[in-house]
Amino acid sequence: MSGHVGGAFTNAGTILVLFILLVIVICGCFR
Repeated sequence: MSGHVGGAFTNAGTILVLFILLVIVICGCFR
């Protein structure tokens, strides 16, 4: 169970990082 929760947390973290990078790229394009 602990491994499953850890995997879900890692997956959410990866999505969060990709979202932040996407926002940075968009801001850079509009700048």
